[in-house]
Formats: sequence, C-alpha cells, structure tokens
Amino acid sequence: MADPEARRWWAGWRGEAGRALEIAALVGLTVTQPLLDVLGQSPDFFLFHRADSGDILLLVALVAVVPTVAVALLGALSRLAGPTARSATHTVLVGLLVTALAIQVGRHVTPLRGVPLLVAAAGLGAAGVAAYRRWRALGRALRVAAVGPLVFVSLFVFVSPTSAVLLPRGPGGAAGTASGELHPPVVLLVLDELPLVSLLGPDGRVDAARFPHFAELAAGSTWYRNATGVSGWTPYALPAMLTGRYPRRDVAPHYSHHPDNLFTALGGLYDIRAEESIARLCPPSRCEQATTREQGLGVLLRETGGLLRHLAAPVDSRVDPEDSYRERTAEEAGIDAAEPVPNDPKFRWDHLDVNQPARFTSFLRGLTPADRPTLHFLHLLMPHSPWTFLPSGARYTGPPDLPNEGDGWVELARQRHLAQLGYTDRLIGETLRTLRASGLYDRALLVVTADHGVSFTNGAQGRGMDAIRAAPDEVAWVPLFVKSPGQRDGRVDDRNWQHVDLLPTIADEAAVRLPWSVDGRSARHEPRPGTGRPFYDRPGEPTPLTGGVPSPPPPPAPHPLVGTAVGDAPAGGTARVADLAAFRAVDPDEGTLPAMVWGTVPGDVPDGTLLAVAVNGTVRAVVPVVSPDPGGRRFAALLADDRHFRAGDNRLDIYRVDPAGGLRRLTLS
Repeated sequence: MADPEARRWWAGWRGEAGRALEIAALVGLTVTQPLLDVLGQSPDFFLFHRADSGDILLLVALVAVVPTVAVALLGALSRLAGPTARSATHTVLVGLLVTALAIQVGRHVTPLRGVPLLVAAAGLGAAGVAAYRRWRALGRALRVAAVGPLVFVSLFVFVSPTSAVLLPRGPGGAAGTASGELHPPVVLLVLDELPLVSLLGPDGRVDAARFPHFAELAAGSTWYRNATGVSGWTPYALPAMLTGRYPRRDVAPHYSHHPDNLFTALGGLYDIRAEESIARLCPPSRCEQATTREQGLGVLLRETGGLLRHLAAPVDSRVDPEDSYRERTAEEAGIDAAEPVPNDPKFRWDHLDVNQPARFTSFLRGLTPADRPTLHFLHLLMPHSPWTFLPSGARYTGPPDLPNEGDGWVELARQRHLAQLGYTDRLIGETLRTLRASGLYDRALLVVTADHGVSFTNGAQGRGMDAIRAAPDEVAWVPLFVKSPGQRDGRVDDRNWQHVDLLPTIADEAAVRLPWSVDGRSARHEPRPGTGRPFYDRPGEPTPLTGGVPSPPPPPAPHPLVGTAVGDAPAGGTARVADLAAFRAVDPDEGTLPAMVWGTVPGDVPDGTLLAVAVNGTVRAVVPVVSPDPGGRRFAALLADDRHFRAGDNRLDIYRVDPAGGLRRLTLS
C-alpha cells in the first residue's frame, strides 16, 4: 500500500479495531461474564417469567453486545475531536473498566466495602492504566481476550443450568402403573417460604384466632407436625418433593434434569392441571405448557439491569433474587370474571382481580369434577416476599430495598410476613370453600404444605447456612396437612417426615406404583427411626439436623401506647415521611392502602429512640429509630389492620416517645 494517505487511513482504522477489541475484552469481564454467570445459575429466573428460547437468546445477545457497542461507540465518537482526545478517551475508558473489575474482584477476595473499596479499586484502575500505557503487550493480551464474550455466551447456552430451559431435552420419565382400582382426585397446594412456627399459637397449635382457615384445615386432616423441607432454596426443595429424591446435582428444576416426578408418575392414569411457578417439572407430554409469556422481555431486561447494579456496587447485596418473583394479580394477567364473593365483609374479595394472584385464580377455576382422575397442582409464592398484602387482602407498597435484618428491620420483616400469611390463610379458606362447593372435598386427597421456611432471627435472617445453623426450626420445619379421601376428623402425626416422603405418600394414596426408586418413605409405612434428617444448602452436601416439633417463639409484647388516643402534644422535632399524599385521598374500595409508613429523622436523634405512629388520632404502631439503611431510612412501620383507615382524608402523626413515656409531635414533611 504505497499511498501514504491510504496507509494512514488503514492504520487509523486498524487502531480503532484494536481499541474496540480491548473494550470488548474488558466489558466482557466486567459485564458479560458476571451477568451470564448469575443468570446461567438461575434457571428459575427464566422459568418464573415463562421466557421462551427466543426471549433468552435475545437477552443474552443484548447482554453480550449492547454494553460493548455502547462503550466502543463512545470512544470512537471522540475521534471527531482529534487523535489526542481519542487516545485520552480510550485511556479513561480502560481505567474505568479496570476499576469496575477491581470492585467486583475486591468484593470477593477482600474485606473492603464501600468507600475504602472504591478508593482501592480506583488506585488499581490508575495502576492498570499506567501499565497499559507503558507496556504494549497488555493491549495485545486484551485484544486476544476479546474472544471471552463468545466463550461466556457458549458456556451459558450449552453448559450452564439454564441450558436445560434454553435447549430442553427428553420427553420426561415413565408413567406409573395402577396398584389398585380407586384413583381419587389429588389436590396439591405448595406454598412458599412458610415456617411452621409462624402458624403456631403459644399452645403449640395452629393459631385459630389469627389463621382460622389453616386451623379448619388441621381439624379435618392429618397434621404431620414434625415435617421438614429438604432445602431452603426452591430450585432444590421442590424437585425433591416431587421426585422423592434428595438433591444431588446443581441442575435446573426442569423435566430435562428431573424426568421422573409426580407429573410423569401420575400422567398415565391422571389428567394433569398444573400451575407451576419457578419450576417446569411437568413435561409437554403430560402438561399443556403456557402459550403466552408471563411478563415478556421487558421485565427480563429490567431485572437484569437491577442485577448488574448489585454486581457493580462496592457493597454486599443482601437482596434475595427470588424477591423479584412477585405473583401477578389476575388483573395484571388479564384474567376476568372473579370467583364468587365470600360472606366476609372484612375480606376485600370483591376486588378479586386487583388483589388475587393470577395463578390462584386459575387454580380455583380448575377445581371441578372430571370423568378421569385429575391432579390439581399449584405452587404459589405465598407468603413469600416481596410482602405486599394485608390480612384483609388489601395491598400496600413499600421500598423494594428495605432491609430485612438488623435492629428494627428484622421485626418489621416478621410483621410483614405474618400479615401476608394472614392473606394466605384467606386463600386456604377459598380453596376449602371451592372444594366443598364442587363436591371434590370428600372425594379428594388434599395436601397443603410449603417447600421451606425462613429465619427471622436477628443476625441470621434468610435461608442460607447462617440461618440454618442459628434457626433450623424456622428454616426447615414447615406445615404439612394431608386429608385422605373421606377423612373428616383431624389427627396429629409426629413421625420424622422429610419432604422426599411426599411423592411416595401421594402415590400410595392414589393407588399408583412408582416405576423408579425413591429416597422417601410413604406415610402408609412405618415411620423412619431416629430424629436426624439431612438438609441441603447445596446439592450433594447434606447438613445434618436433629430435633423434633419446634416450639413457637414468644410473641413480642405490644407497646402500651398502641391503641391509645392522643391529643395535643408539644412539638418535638421533624421527620421526613415518604408519600404523605397517599393519606389524604384513601379509597379502601380500590383495594390498596398506605399501610407502610417509612422515612427518616435528623441525625441528632439517637438510635433506639421510639416513635409512635398514629392514624386518625390513635397510636397504631411504636417503632425504634435505627441507623440509616442504604436508602437513608431510619424508621418504618406496618399498619396491618385496614380498619384503621377511612375513606377520604386520613391524618398521620408521628410522635417522639420520651423515656418517661411522654410524647412530642414531629412536624412531617
């Protein structure tokens, strides 16, 4: 190429191509790899949103291409300002990407967090830029590393657990054979994140005052009071329940990896009506799969963007990924024609579409007699977080990033959980009512249980190993009620039940012979000896648990001010409260209420100071001031009884409680 101008043109574009490859390598390490690694290990994310192969591939393409193109284009445009500006811009981009990579690595290998980690990462970014400018070999190495995104995408598509969702294989397992002549209808309702102790009153029985429909269920079924889940994570716990086998491999909760399960076992003799949530264990050969996406590509992109923010942050994220798995209401899913309204004016069932999960609506509609034996299955993410329901069925909103642990926050999390459990109790009542109205109740095998619990022990909140060690009674022990066909009287069975026992028990009750071996033991057989049981935080790594039926924790005593009327009180400071306008125009008939109150107070208010929250002149909650959370909030309260509100304008007051019990009203803004 003899023409000097042509040589300069070629050299310029060759340099641009090299810079683009360097950017591709760094963006691949800071964005593509961490995102695809997390998403590849989370097939339940795609199963919950009912993403098809096209959605997943498009999301992967966007993750792998868009950030790289955006950053590379930003650098290329700087060329318009001249070669010096172009070189400086590229150097700055390299430094920023190295800093972002250092933040992610530092969070994994050092104890540094927050500003110290940012400072250290910035120092490494500057050192990386200096080395990059000094040694050209580093640039050449980055250009070779540009193949990385292709490798990351290939691993995601062909090797990761999500590959089972993207490229499903196999038709499912073999069907069971009849071991008798009578095959009753089977109704299996699996709830999520429900510790047994949450249902119990001080006497160790189901708290009939707070949860009347669970108590009604217990009064007519066999309550296996010593039942434990197999894992604190649904992708492991649910397959164990439906296959009868302990989790041995970290694979997707998908029929490709679990071909032998309840749906395939009963499928030859039973029709299947299954409403799955974050699993797809029923193969197309047994179940009609949903033909419409649950929420579409938009929500996948939004949740992936949120995940990237957590990955890039210089602080640990304590957000449970499953907190994004919010059950859509019937209205959001476009389901019409609500169920009949129960004769209970306190329950806002007249706004069914607004206040009821779509999956539950579909499940209720299917509870009708049929000519063939039918399995009715529902896995409902209730009372699982995010917590948005009051016991009445009214909904409320709160900050999605509100802490669930720490002084003040963990007790609020427990209150919100119990409020949503009160709503779940209403759903149990509707299930029983529908079964009786349809004539299925007496004929059916009815099973109601939960896949796992959750700890509300301060310092060990959640379902990870810390929670399992500190509060196994909250994480492992779950409710289990089994009503056999024709059963009228309740009884209690305290055998050592493990959730791998569920499938063989259902098979025996349904007169179906399983065509594969299981780890579980049917409740029709002798109880297993001993009290030990394995619990799996990770597949193939059992943690031994011992013990029996847990005792409920003592309920916290309400503060003496709760329920008292307040009059004039001297001014005593200020408080900033979110969404004050919501109290000025309350319409209970809309099915939503401003039941969460949160905000902050000046920094000179000591932690531990009590605040009394009053609605319409009566104190409804007393909560402590705590250290600011990442959003700057220092207090939050749940007003769980919607009878505290009235239509129209409602007055919210917050008082500072003096050590002697006196009140000082805060000016709200």
